[in-house]
Amino acid sequence: MWRTLASIVAGLIIWTLIVTAIDLVLRAGMPGYLAAEPQLAFTLPMKIARLLEAAITSIATGFIVRAIAPASRYAAWMVGILILAVFIPAHVHIWSKLPVWYHLTFLITLAPLVAAGGFAYAKLRRPATLQTGH
Repeated sequence: MWRTLASIVAGLIIWTLIVTAIDLVLRAGMPGYLAAEPQLAFTLPMKIARLLEAAITSIATGFIVRAIAPASRYAAWMVGILILAVFIPAHVHIWSKLPVWYHLTFLITLAPLVAAGGFAYAKLRRPATLQTGH
């Protein structure tokens, strides 16, 4: 139980660190991104990059959460749900500044992508005999 709790706390911190690192790369490498960010005046490629940023971050976080607590099948889901709970009010607040498809893509995929990262870790760590059925 303590390991699961530690993985959830770590997952919240890790998600923040990874998304911040990727966002710094977007700011430095995508022309116009830094200027568009304060007003959320993103172009379509910028919106797609932000959604990919969230997807990569979520999958990586779930992978790490499961690595910390490999016996917990639900820790990654819990992290995803907690992150979603944080972002729902934020997206309600900025709802009119971005298209509905952007909000829905981010919010609907958030927890499942964290869980998918956890599933990927479990799948990779499973002994070959269990994977092949022999």
